Amino acid sequence: MKTLFILLTAITLVAVATDANSADTNTTVSSTVVTDKAPPTANSPSIVVNNSDVCKTAAAGAVQTQILGISSGITITDENCERIKLSRSLYSMGMKVAAVSTLCADPRVWDAMYMAGTVCPYMGDIGDSARAKWEENPDMIPEGSEVFKKVEMVKQEANKKPGMTDGQKLLKFILAGMVMHSGIVAFVP
Repeated sequence: MKTLFILLTAITLVAVATDANSADTNTTVSSTVVTDKAPPTANSPSIVVNNSDVCKTAAAGAVQTQILGISSGITITDENCERIKLSRSLYSMGMKVAAVSTLCADPRVWDAMYMAGTVCPYMGDIGDSARAKWEENPDMIPEGSEVFKKVEMVKQEANKKPGMTDGQKLLKFILAGMVMHSGIVAFVP
């Protein structure tokens, strides 16, 4: 037990002596802070599309924060330009109906052809037989056709049976209710 006490006393004395020496030491710390340093920037990639035979447009953008920078670039396909080039190629090979059919995939062209009385070809048919097939298969008309919507509305209006309007039906219902409520028996045609 005496040895343990002596050992603990020795450790305590060494610790106190070390603390006394470290308290007398003076230390000087200096540092330099740079304040006019600009953060790095995110640079957008340059996407060059200058060939006139390519139906693409380029777009690029970048965002930079203090911590993170992101940059990206894409090309956008111009489907109308592709359609025109395909149509020209087909026409130059002597495939005139195929060239017109290619253009007719655009609802604006389909509408223009319909309004001009020269309906777009339908599965190899042209003229009146093509018109009949388009009318039989309206789901094949390019989505977005304004003329077709109006033609369908006119057909629906023509197919309506002549009769009372909704307002007239409502008035008849109210009058019938009033007659029943008052107890008067009447025959309303």
